[in-house]
Amino acid sequence: MNRFSAILAAVIALPALSAHAASPASPSPLVGRWAIDVATLPIPPESRPKAVTMEFNDAGNGSWKTDVEITDPKGNVMHAHSTLATDGTPGPVNGEYGANEAALKMPTPDVLVLQLVDHGTPASTRIYTVSADGKVLTETKAFFSRAGKPILQTSTFQRMP
Repeated sequence: MNRFSAILAAVIALPALSAHAASPASPSPLVGRWAIDVATLPIPPESRPKAVTMEFNDAGNGSWKTDVEITDPKGNVMHAHSTLATDGTPGPVNGEYGANEAALKMPTPDVLVLQLVDHGTPASTRIYTVSADGKVLTETKAFFSRAGKPILQTSTFQRMP
């Protein structure tokens, strides 16, 4: 019976050991600075921002740091900063951008799901994915128009040095 118990314990432990061994030792491919291609934004050219940059960093202990800088068409600069748990726990967003709270999850190292809230009102849900070569970040943004119609927009960012 002891031999059977030892074999059973080994069989049960094997998947856990394999999962641990397969854990990524390298950082998420999302880590880094990204710049949006403003010419591809689905808004009229005169309304497009001059620049949008985003920086993602692993803050350690299951937290993720995001810094965003947006230069509007008039040259005014807005910022947004957050350090949030990757388990979906809501936390504050600081800065001038239209959100003051967010929650995020990372289902895989190359995917980030971010939900934004502006003073109690849902603002948008954004899904970020990195291309296989690590050079392109795709943002899929889901939100509602003022008339209540669902809108999905896709934007692409290029990795910055």
